[in-house]
Amino acid sequence: MITPDIRTFIEQAHCVVTGGAGFIGSNLVEELLQLKARKVVVLDDLSTGFQENIKEFQELENFEFVAGSITDYEVCTKTFEGADIVFQMAALGSVPRSIDNPGKTNAVNVTGFLNVLNAARMCKVKKVVYSSSSSVYGDDEHLPKVEHLTGNPLSPYAVTKKANELYARVFSEIYGMDIVGLRYFNVFGPKQSVKGPYAAVIPIFIENLLNKRTCYINGDGNISRDFTYVQNVVEANICAAYARFDNPDDRVLNVAMGEQLSLNDLYAILEEEIQSGLSPIHREPRLGDIQSSQADISKAKKLIGYQPKYPLKEGLIKTIEWNRNAVLNS
Repeated sequence: MITPDIRTFIEQAHCVVTGGAGFIGSNLVEELLQLKARKVVVLDDLSTGFQENIKEFQELENFEFVAGSITDYEVCTKTFEGADIVFQMAALGSVPRSIDNPGKTNAVNVTGFLNVLNAARMCKVKKVVYSSSSSVYGDDEHLPKVEHLTGNPLSPYAVTKKANELYARVFSEIYGMDIVGLRYFNVFGPKQSVKGPYAAVIPIFIENLLNKRTCYINGDGNISRDFTYVQNVVEANICAAYARFDNPDDRVLNVAMGEQLSLNDLYAILEEEIQSGLSPIHREPRLGDIQSSQADISKAKKLIGYQPKYPLKEGLIKTIEWNRNAVLNS
């Protein structure tokens, strides 16, 4: 929950959002600007982000866009000069993409992440909040997922996110940096791209149903996820930026709804709202997918005051409406 104290804190902050033209990053940028942050700088190479996501902010005096990649250390150090908070959102997402191209995923997600931490250290940035992932739980079968119980990674993407957490802990301990990671669970919402072969399931389903095209479900549809509306994730980032942590074991937190929804039930909710009249087609399971995912969010509630404001169905309805409006305005 964003309290008056947090609002005051953000108003005084110079923030950098790496990957700020991407899905989650651009939603975070919008919220920071609405909270009247002193300055918001986006660093993005537009490889997976889009100028369209941030064009409405370009004329604002407290907004700046820097075209560049976190794989370029000099760009990072130049961009981070004077920053109070770095929100590290830049990454190559998608388990299938990492299986297809593990080298590129590692270059961005590990080498790029190390550049961000080192540049933040050299520029004396006060706080780094970075995006981790539920994929680090790997083959651990405990449900719900609790932060201290992780298994073996099941994809190159999961390996990169685990490496991020290890690097963050080491930098916190050796250099005394204030770094916190947030493990996202299947984030969805406005500005999530449906383009390309690695698009996520919710925007694909919504796009297809709105255009009366058949949806495909990998496997029997009984795999479940803890789908999380993006605005909940945005608020978690801002709350984490404000919070202080004494215990190094508390520096990685789950961010989710704390619920499970199967792909079959997800489809049913979307179809109920959109009324396409179509039934899904099932196909082979996808390589690297885990069967079930659900987060224990008690630690985030306790340590950063995280309260998911938007229930799942409300988030889905808002996302459907955003997609409808995007079609009308295109």
